[in-house]
Amino acid sequence: MADDCIFCKIANGQIPVPLVYQDERVAAFRDINPQAPTHILLVPRAHVTGVPALTDADGPLLAALLTTAAALARQEGIAESGYRLVINAGPDAGQTVDHLHVHLLGGRALGWPPG
Repeated sequence: MADDCIFCKIANGQIPVPLVYQDERVAAFRDINPQAPTHILLVPRAHVTGVPALTDADGPLLAALLTTAAALARQEGIAESGYRLVINAGPDAGQTVDHLHVHLLGGRALGWPPG
């Protein structure tokens, strides 16, 4: 855990936020500035700054994030109509918190290209 990381603090309960899912590796909560009717952030409990910091050893963590996202999409009722998973990597991509996280977006038609 990074002492100054807001997502670490949320994932580990130091900042109380209603979690829609949690297990030993992943915490998920609703985005405070939703960009779609369903907008959930999935964060690893372990501090990983972002995609560039990933190694081969992080494969199980990535699998946990993605399978949890799929389960949450089913739980939220958006799996059949479709949803988008977004991982921003760096400031030019829109990453504002230096902690790996997956955005689960759905509940409406999402345009393309996204930028």
